[in-house]
Amino acid sequence: MLVVLAAASAASMSAQTPPDPAGWRSLQGTTITARYQGTDSLRAARALALLESTTRLPGLSQPGPRLTLTVAPTRAVMDSLVGGRVPEWAGAVAISERMEMIIPGGRFWPGTLLEEVRLLRHEWAHLLLAHEMGSLRIPRWFNEGYAEWAAGGWSGGGAWKLRVALAFGDAPPLDSIALRWPRDRVPAEVAYLLSASVIQYLVESSGTRGLETFLAEWKRQRSFEAALRGVYGATQAQLETDWRKWVKRRYGWLTVLADSAVFWAILSVALVAMFVVRRRYRREQMARLRADEPPDAPEFWKAGGGEPVDPGPPSR
Repeated sequence: MLVVLAAASAASMSAQTPPDPAGWRSLQGTTITARYQGTDSLRAARALALLESTTRLPGLSQPGPRLTLTVAPTRAVMDSLVGGRVPEWAGAVAISERMEMIIPGGRFWPGTLLEEVRLLRHEWAHLLLAHEMGSLRIPRWFNEGYAEWAAGGWSGGGAWKLRVALAFGDAPPLDSIALRWPRDRVPAEVAYLLSASVIQYLVESSGTRGLETFLAEWKRQRSFEAALRGVYGATQAQLETDWRKWVKRRYGWLTVLADSAVFWAILSVALVAMFVVRRRYRREQMARLRADEPPDAPEFWKAGGGEPVDPGPPSR
């Protein structure tokens, strides 16, 4: 993989253009133009290679448009490009109106290569989904859920994280799919996973072909609700009810306890705790028994000289 990336990066670097008056340089890919400043050329080339080597996203029928990938050298530049303050935990931003993805420069990129791949696919999915649906309004939960699901965040341990969140009550209420998107990192991560679970539920119901058919019907009828009824045979309210039951049944706390690894881990901890408590109790009990025992040489055995007196044989 590293060899492929290196080769792709070298090919991208050969298409480098001179800087514009603002200091931006660009790398021209097949379907993506990557912009960067200063020393972020390798970061731009790697991101460009990763995106252009990615296969078509599930459910989307047409090839994507030409995109712009901008590597922001600082948080301040990133905020100015977005037009507002980006949360510290947010790794990137997709702006569908400009078909542009903005990612942080290498100097303040906190993640691993695997996280970078997922992040790029997530934002790329936002742009391609927006292009696919045109002027139609995409519900926030569907937009974020599809991007998270398509990026592999769901298959990469997302289901287990959701189980833990639901088990400990750290998830938003499941009474509505229309999630109010939080800005704090942990609640936002759970919201992403909940939204992705809706897409996973739809895919398990009818496969990626069903998802593709749903998107096509949505475009044709220009109605999310009508396409949902036509393809999945449910209104959004019915989908919400069925999805909520599915999530609670599959990812609730009972599922966590039913998992064999979790069960044995909890049982092991419980046994260790019981052993420690039992051992402490036995020590305290022995200490109390020793305190109640008579001494080896009680005072009434002693004569005036302080030595124990032999009581002699018992009298008859």
